[in-house]
Amino acid sequence: MSRQTIGAPLPEKSQSTNQASRAPEPLHGHSDFVVVSNRLPVDRVPVEESDDGWRRSPGGLVTALAPVMATRDGAWVGWHGAPDETLEPFHHDHMDLIPVPLSTDEVELYYEGFSNSTLWPLYHDVIAPPEFHRTWWDAYRKVNKRFAEAAANSAARNATVWVQDYQLQMVPRYLRQIRPDLRIGFFNHIPFPPPEIFAQLPWRQPIIDGLLGADLIGFQRPNDTANFLRSARRFLGASVKAQQVHVKEADGGISHIARAEPFPISIDAAQIQALAARPDIIARSKQIREDLGNPKTILLGVDRLDYTKGITHRLKAYGELLKDQVIKVEDAALIQVASPSRERVESYRLLREEVEGMVGRLNGQFDSIQNTAVRYLHHSYPVEEMVALYLASDVMLVTSLRDGMNLVAKEYVAARSDNSGALVLSEFTGAADQLKQALLVNPHDIDGLKAIMVRAINLPKAESSRRMRSMRKQVLSHDVQRWSEDFLSTLQDEAVRDDR
Repeated sequence: MSRQTIGAPLPEKSQSTNQASRAPEPLHGHSDFVVVSNRLPVDRVPVEESDDGWRRSPGGLVTALAPVMATRDGAWVGWHGAPDETLEPFHHDHMDLIPVPLSTDEVELYYEGFSNSTLWPLYHDVIAPPEFHRTWWDAYRKVNKRFAEAAANSAARNATVWVQDYQLQMVPRYLRQIRPDLRIGFFNHIPFPPPEIFAQLPWRQPIIDGLLGADLIGFQRPNDTANFLRSARRFLGASVKAQQVHVKEADGGISHIARAEPFPISIDAAQIQALAARPDIIARSKQIREDLGNPKTILLGVDRLDYTKGITHRLKAYGELLKDQVIKVEDAALIQVASPSRERVESYRLLREEVEGMVGRLNGQFDSIQNTAVRYLHHSYPVEEMVALYLASDVMLVTSLRDGMNLVAKEYVAARSDNSGALVLSEFTGAADQLKQALLVNPHDIDGLKAIMVRAINLPKAESSRRMRSMRKQVLSHDVQRWSEDFLSTLQDEAVRDDR
């Protein structure tokens, strides 16, 4: 593997800490606050686009945590995105970044394998069958330990470490073993399955034990929290009182108390609002409508191309409405943005073929010279273009079969400053818990989905305004900054920690 130094170097103290990562006993770092995630919050770009060759990644998590990093001497531990390359720690945009190297084999086994072909389908109600391979599990543990060691080397004494998501569920336990002085939080961004489904995982006990290394474990929904607590009781025999798990050592003593609570994540609502008010983005939204022939109604779907998102259900319902002439291509158009996702995983490749085949058949059957039934866009777009699409669309379709939250629904609401528009929202999303004035639907019920789409198209203006106003109030008052503050303040609470 090649070694390369990129970006501005860290202070001398941090460089010596990096050297210590090769020693059996990690040294304390200097960072009071450490975030650990599968990916670093930066993307590599050509040098002409950035002085150090890096650009901050888009996304709510980075937006929420960057101010905390800046004020608390923060470090972020994660993979930088290129296999078989080892980088020294570097500084970018007020953050110390600690790259964790992954080999090509580890990307295949730990990330594409165990994380996304075992855990992802299992945690999403086995919509696709999960695969269980011991080589994947071995790689998952090995990589999780490497992340934990990097975090331990970066953290100052009594620092706070916040571990993110399902790829790193073993990190809290490894980290507690290495650095028992740390205050450790974990947040699971995707659903946590009921014990009856989680029971299928051959390594269910070590995964639960790995999570219980944290002082605070956060989930998107109350149901996810309840599922985890039930699994801790069932598979580890843990003592669960209220939302606390009393973690026992081998000798029967209590090592510490882990707490599990729901912390529904949100968006940078202020950013979306500001973009939605920009004249150039408003002009772009009008241009989008003109490019589609100024139909009466534009419906919009924005998803990663993932089998959990219910894209095929949405297309089936829309196609039947066209076939039955309930809606006509001259009056309505569906824009479907399906950003590329995990294209090396077979189930995702097959899904892309299915979706593109459905779109082709619908357009072949219903398109006219002037109008298209479905405008399919297999691209990722910058946030400015996404906000223009939100403004251009009359109906937002979120038909996920299972979703931890779904932030697209919240972004659409935040962008609708005039309180217009309708949100069709799957009841199987975490967002359905907060956006109760959306038009909720069971996406498995194709007839029900068709009916709710027609209702959304014909929703009276007064009702639309009332529903959107209520949802906007919720989204604007519960943004991503509030989410991070709520989690971190709870983690700091003495009641969350055991007495050390």
